[in-house]
Amino acid sequence: MAGFSQLRYGGLNQPDHDSKPYHFGINLGVNKSHFNFIHYPTFLMQDSVMVIESINSTGINLAWLVNLNISRHFDLRTYPLNLTFSEKAFEYALPYPDAPAGESKLTIKKVQSISLSLPLQVKFSSDRIDNLKVYTIAGVKFDYDMAASAGKKNADDLIQLKKLDYSIEAGLGFHFYFPYFVLSPELKVDWGLSNLHSRNPTLKFSSNLNQIYSRMISFSLTVE
Repeated sequence: MAGFSQLRYGGLNQPDHDSKPYHFGINLGVNKSHFNFIHYPTFLMQDSVMVIESINSTGINLAWLVNLNISRHFDLRTYPLNLTFSEKAFEYALPYPDAPAGESKLTIKKVQSISLSLPLQVKFSSDRIDNLKVYTIAGVKFDYDMAASAGKKNADDLIQLKKLDYSIEAGLGFHFYFPYFVLSPELKVDWGLSNLHSRNPTLKFSSNLNQIYSRMISFSLTVE
């Protein structure tokens, strides 16, 4: 509480912070992710799977921020080291589950992801009000999933996903200026644009899906 009281009564903290040409930060966050998908055209004509649902899951992300000051209100940001850990899942309603294979009426297939990301963002900031500033971001992001299963010989029982993805992202955040650091809580959404599915027509869990796209919402704290 004493730290936050300095935001109001401790004077102007770090008055030259925003005039620096560049600065760095450490980012730690949590994410909630799922898949947006399109059924394969023959889905309604088969009887192996009745319903498919994408399940939300929680993960974490770690990143190193590099911020380049362009003007009073605009900055260019990137995260040259950005790791995202997540686990998405599909839930299948099966009319005829294969019990010896571990299936049940409701069978869940999990897809683990460890992504190395490279985002490029433009940040628009408001004027500073004492030790507070509001900002918005928009940009693009490229992802390489190091845990993707497409092409693996032992992935026959999995939903196989491609390693490369790209997305657009947007968010809202706040800068809180303390005497020795700037704390920035941020809420961001990511909208995947690339079809990740490497369809396997011989596997019922994959053959009934046509296109799969990533979706993610994250909350993070950055210390600069």
